[in-house]
Amino acid sequence: MAEWHTTVAPPALARLLAAARLPEPAGHRPAYRTLAGQVRVLVAEGRLPVGARLPAERELAAALSLSRTTVAAAYESLRAEGYLRSRRGAGSWTTLPEGARPPADALHPVPPEEREQVLDLGVAALPAPQPHLGRAAALALEQLPAYAAGHGCYPTGLPVLREAVARRFCERGLATSPEQILITTGAMSALYLVHRALLGRGDRVAVEAPTYAHTLQALRLGGARLVPVPHAWPGGPQQQPLWDLPQWRRVLRGAAPKIAYVIPDFHNPTGALIPEEQRRELLAAARAAATVVLADETTAELDWGLPRGATLPRPTAALDHGAQVVTVGSASKLFWGGLRIGWVRAAPALVRRLASDRVFTDVGTPVLDQLITAALLGEPLAEVRADRSARLRATAAALTTELRERLPGWRFAQPPGGLSLWLATDGVSGSALAEAGEQGGVRIAAGSRFGTDGAFEDFLRIPLTVPAAAVPAAVARLAAVAARAAGGGPWPSGEGRPALAV
Repeated sequence: MAEWHTTVAPPALARLLAAARLPEPAGHRPAYRTLAGQVRVLVAEGRLPVGARLPAERELAAALSLSRTTVAAAYESLRAEGYLRSRRGAGSWTTLPEGARPPADALHPVPPEEREQVLDLGVAALPAPQPHLGRAAALALEQLPAYAAGHGCYPTGLPVLREAVARRFCERGLATSPEQILITTGAMSALYLVHRALLGRGDRVAVEAPTYAHTLQALRLGGARLVPVPHAWPGGPQQQPLWDLPQWRRVLRGAAPKIAYVIPDFHNPTGALIPEEQRRELLAAARAAATVVLADETTAELDWGLPRGATLPRPTAALDHGAQVVTVGSASKLFWGGLRIGWVRAAPALVRRLASDRVFTDVGTPVLDQLITAALLGEPLAEVRADRSARLRATAAALTTELRERLPGWRFAQPPGGLSLWLATDGVSGSALAEAGEQGGVRIAAGSRFGTDGAFEDFLRIPLTVPAAAVPAAVARLAAVAARAAGGGPWPSGEGRPALAV
């Protein structure tokens, strides 16, 4: 099957080029070098997908009011640097130089015995909410004997937890019955079951660019072909992104992906919240293309930065009048990563199919964890959400202040929710930051992990999981790492690692 490339129309590329921010003033550089530099920036920032087919030289020259010779020279420069490939009769499409691909290994949490020496900015996960977790665990232990007399295997999940998850969907504006809920061993298990049921090897999956790194790697390992759809950044990285709906329509119509994977609620890594109208438009385009929309809601309950009086959009599936949307959720981000509880909301027929399939992998989810989660989704939920919001809001405010003071060239928007900030690093390589961080005692998630084929090299994700009081020391250490990544060489003699008091 031939690969599908996003085709960028000349007017669309002209608009992107006009917004491209070069790392240094153009000065008296030849026009072809300026044009090549703008394309490089767009590819590195993920606003121009890797694999995008560019306009023919003559068409782009007309759109930019440049000579064809200038465009041809820019294309030749990009080919020489590894940012463009061309084939007679097939056109030219964007790529990345060899060696620019991100590492495939996962970022694991720092072990407890190393936490005093290593600042973990790689994993976006909060500690457990106490005393709520302890109380829920005590209640679950009281309930456990009633289940211990049986076999303990529930492929669809405990009825009490399926009811609690369904009730929470109803409270958020999406009528749901327990028969529409499948309980899984974490959100990644939920995603795996859906992928295995709906995808074959070589099937295309449309993904946001950037998006959640672990899902990208899981799709790659499953043999899916990823079609990235860049976000639209109306005001650059200083403002929250939106879905680029014209591009989504072109991808859905042209690539006909089996699945469109999206994170509409406090997106990981950008924190963006997609308004209802955009969700409706994407669903309409997906319906016309017979594409299933897989909505990842693992961060949907983490709203901490909405303007006063603002209301949350309804769940994406609430805007679907058929069975086109499959929703995945999790207890890990709201409650605790140690609770390996996820869920799928789908049509009852698909839930039954997924439950039948899972018996060949994990059979079912631990009963005690399910009982704890059911308890947390009851009376403690409102207080847990309020506590999480207050903590994340305080950390975000402290990070905003410190980053703007110590790293003023870095650009970012304060999101309305979620667990992370997405930063443009003023031309400093995220991979270089991660490498320098390993020597400087900072675990860093480079932006390239969140893009396909190594895009977003000049970005990084910072989780909002450092306590607000520890933010100044954390940003001081990050600034020292950034200085070393930008300038190279060893740590200054006698300086050592910046202190970190958590």
